[in-house]
Amino acid sequence: MTFYKIIFLKKLFLPLLVLGTLALPARSQTGTTQNPNRIDGGGIPVSPSVPMNRAADETTIDIIGGYYQQEGTHGAVEGGRGTQHLTDVPPAIIVNVPLDTVSRLTANVGADFYASASTDRIDFALSTPSAHDVRIHGDFGYSREHKATGTIWGAGVGVSKEYDYFSLNATASFAKTSKDGNRQLSLAGQFFQDQVTLITPLELRAPGAGRDYGTDTRQTYNFTATYSQVLSKRLQVAISTELVSQNGLLSTPFHRVYFYDNPDPNLASTPGSAFETRVATAARIENLPRARFKYPVSLRLNYYASDLVQVRGFYRFYNDNFGIVAHTLELELPVKVTPFFVIYPFYRYHTQTAATYFAPFAQHSVANTYYTSDYDLAAFTAHKEGLGLRYSPVYGIGRFHVPGHNAQGLSHVMRLKSLDLRFAHYQQLGSTIYAVGQRADLVSNIISFDLGFAL
Repeated sequence: MTFYKIIFLKKLFLPLLVLGTLALPARSQTGTTQNPNRIDGGGIPVSPSVPMNRAADETTIDIIGGYYQQEGTHGAVEGGRGTQHLTDVPPAIIVNVPLDTVSRLTANVGADFYASASTDRIDFALSTPSAHDVRIHGDFGYSREHKATGTIWGAGVGVSKEYDYFSLNATASFAKTSKDGNRQLSLAGQFFQDQVTLITPLELRAPGAGRDYGTDTRQTYNFTATYSQVLSKRLQVAISTELVSQNGLLSTPFHRVYFYDNPDPNLASTPGSAFETRVATAARIENLPRARFKYPVSLRLNYYASDLVQVRGFYRFYNDNFGIVAHTLELELPVKVTPFFVIYPFYRYHTQTAATYFAPFAQHSVANTYYTSDYDLAAFTAHKEGLGLRYSPVYGIGRFHVPGHNAQGLSHVMRLKSLDLRFAHYQQLGSTIYAVGQRADLVSNIISFDLGFAL
């Protein structure tokens, strides 16, 4: 990595990041897009990870984006009923910069621009500031490889910001590869410190409180251990576990819960025609324990069936102290149509039991200590299927000059190396232990792209 290239990167990306920040729409009040209760991998797209298989001496830039839309009729804001309509546009830029032959810097900066009809119902009013929101995030890392010992050390920090949510995180990682390159043990730890603004439903706010909502905190500790091994020329296997401990506010302060035996009358104003009928008895704010432990174990298999076809299999067993037991199966079949063009159909199946504290709309008793009607904690099965396309010719799709010159006085040349397109359809089906009208019915679609550049 030359001095001139570092200067060029500063000139190119610093203005982009500044302009991107200034262009963000005005903030509004909704919840975070990063739903801590979703465990099936079918929800709102999360921040993309740094792409793998990058050349050691190349600076790479990935521009990632997409469009997500979901529909459903069990919104937690209205107590397990009402719309779950949501759209999300999550652009991001990922930069991977080698500083020399053994160390590199990475940056992942992006935003989520989303509109949620569900959180628009916090105040029982349409087209409020709650209807739209933006989350901005950035993650930055450094890694260094010790080739003589086959080890890689890494560290990073990150930040995420919404109107009612602010999060800082720090991570550290270590990987050890055997001398023959067939085995690897990787360990990673991550810590999140979150601060949440306690925006409560309109009728449950203290008189005269205005917008002085108050705040609460949450801490999350993740530890991941993965062991991978090449079993043969065609088969690779990896087993991993991710232990998660959360402490602090785990419920969402603007999620209502209704009860079949609450003696208190509902003092909320009568909602308009676009809302569900007002309930006679009062709601309460969702209440969940302030400690949660998750301990999933997963197995991944990569089998090279031929030079043209690869089989990627994944299974995960999940358990936590909320009472959820889940199984996830995923299959992906990359097929080389040409040496440079790959299609990969994929399918994901997920099933889970309900959390101990979940019940559908108006099925809780006021005698319960903890209660939620968030359908991410319900019993359901989910299916996710889709198709991906990747085009990556050896010499790239195209190239163009960018400002600046290298040490030899030649103009910098940026190459568009690859293009990925991906479409997925997701459907959530509620368990038959619930009445027909109380079963999960979430449906979503997402289309995404990844433009891979190299400098």
